[in-house]
Amino acid sequence: MSTAHSKAAKAFLKNEKYAKWHDATFWAVRSKRDNMAMELDEWEQLREKASAIKRHTITHLDEYLDQFSTAAEKNGCIVHWAKDAHEFNEIVYGILKKHDVKKMVKSKSMLTEECEMNPYLEARGIEVVETDLGERIIQLKGQKPSHIVMPAIHLSHDDVGELFEEKGISTEKGNHDPTYLTYRARLSLRNEFLTADAGMTGANFGIAATGDIVVCTNEGNADMSTSCPKLHIAAIGLEKVIPNYDCLAVFQRMLCRAGTGQPTTTYTSHFRKARPTAHEMHIILVDNGRSEWIGNPEHWEILKCIRCGSCMNTCPVYRRSGGYSYSYFIPGPVGINLGMLRDTQQHSGNVSACTLCLSCQTVCPVKIDLGDQIYKWRQQLDDFGTANPEKRLMCNAMSILFGSPAMYKMATAVSPLANIVPSFIMNTKLNPWAEGHEMMKFPKKPFHSVIKDLQL
Repeated sequence: MSTAHSKAAKAFLKNEKYAKWHDATFWAVRSKRDNMAMELDEWEQLREKASAIKRHTITHLDEYLDQFSTAAEKNGCIVHWAKDAHEFNEIVYGILKKHDVKKMVKSKSMLTEECEMNPYLEARGIEVVETDLGERIIQLKGQKPSHIVMPAIHLSHDDVGELFEEKGISTEKGNHDPTYLTYRARLSLRNEFLTADAGMTGANFGIAATGDIVVCTNEGNADMSTSCPKLHIAAIGLEKVIPNYDCLAVFQRMLCRAGTGQPTTTYTSHFRKARPTAHEMHIILVDNGRSEWIGNPEHWEILKCIRCGSCMNTCPVYRRSGGYSYSYFIPGPVGINLGMLRDTQQHSGNVSACTLCLSCQTVCPVKIDLGDQIYKWRQQLDDFGTANPEKRLMCNAMSILFGSPAMYKMATAVSPLANIVPSFIMNTKLNPWAEGHEMMKFPKKPFHSVIKDLQL
């Protein structure tokens, strides 16, 4: 179980050229984030404020959810509560069926990915069209997002050009220019907007004081999804509710800077009620385990996440192993923690995908202790029955060695003998270090002896 990620990462790394590109691309995004952060003298104060707002809201979530739903209903919205993914899908289907919807356009929503809404609706005869360009590309390709902000980043423009040709997006054969492909995708999606019976958005934030849904995009597809169809459905996880507009101002300054290195998203759209020409606006508040996670004393702060993706951009493991090497649909440090809250048996293999460098929690705009939480999950693998037996044996042996000063001194004294062992014997599959490394050379004099001599 605990080797699942490493095996998938090994397959990813077979394409060395692409692996280097993937690493460099996300490091560039991380660098842009740093530049944006350094432009604001108050960046660390904003992080502290954002963390405090989220901590307060989540620990008083019942009050803010009641305030949000009351305000939304006063605005004329129809509010639904879904206890889990199945109930969420049933509610969405019930709304669409009532309005005889045959096609629904939707903007990006990781919550609908979590609940596997698209296949549920498609199995019942409703066409669902993703309108975020990256999401549309992977929908046509039949894949899941490889990153929560840049879902199709694993594909080159040639991959996209060939896909568009295969799926009949009316592109010129062999013309894989990114600007041209974007233009053709825009024309294709324009027709989908105009012919859809309903539109769905996710929600970056829900404003408790006013009942607003706030959606941040760079493409304007959320606006198109709600402007053309007469029915609007908004899906929002319970933890996305924040108290008021003053709090929103803090997060709006941080979200895009942290996620993509931009000062702001191109569009920050606010939806409070159905348009005068529209029929209805529905808001579905989804639990799906969140109320249970709040009660977890070691891991509840993962609910502070605003889905910026900055932890993935900085993570040396994610950058070098790709999104599909993780078993949970959200990869990277935040995905490791969310996956373990969801199912420890299925997702324990991801906790090895961490160097404990803590870069993730250093850049997190809401100061989630992501690396510390992963460390805590590792300590529980034995309890879950998912610990790697080889690693457990090694740890037990190291505990004995480090617990005996005499044994440790003897081991370090004889370790240079390993230097004379021929390479073809040392660098075999029996030695895991030899996978991607040459065996290190042991120093003739151990470190503790060097220090002792210096002290003399």
